Amino acid sequence: MRDHESEEMYLETILVLKSERAVVRSIDIAERLGYAKSSVSRGVNLLQDRGYIVIDDDGFIGFTESGAKKAEHVYERHRVLTEFFIELGANTELAESNACRIEHVVDDEIFELIKARVDGQNRR
Repeated sequence: MRDHESEEMYLETILVLKSERAVVRSIDIAERLGYAKSSVSRGVNLLQDRGYIVIDDDGFIGFTESGAKKAEHVYERHRVLTEFFIELGANTELAESNACRIEHVVDDEIFELIKARVDGQNRR
């Protein structure tokens, strides 16, 4: 895993997979992302070393408390940005792909402004 963005992408992928199935393994992440199993294995081991996930004897991946918080934070950014771009008129695919790239670099202050706008739109 090369950088902060990759770390966040792995955590977000694990979170989404956990919402879809009972258990998540490295192979599930590799299939979802289209990455080589060896690359995902290294990435998952780094997440474990950093204290974000635990891997049981059967290879099932679970979050630590800090890992779950970080994954939920990244996923919230993805969801809010996707919704914002759709509200601006982007199609879902374009909104999703741009949210994936922007969620890792947008400043917290700007994100909070976007989130407030999206939340305001949803209350109408």
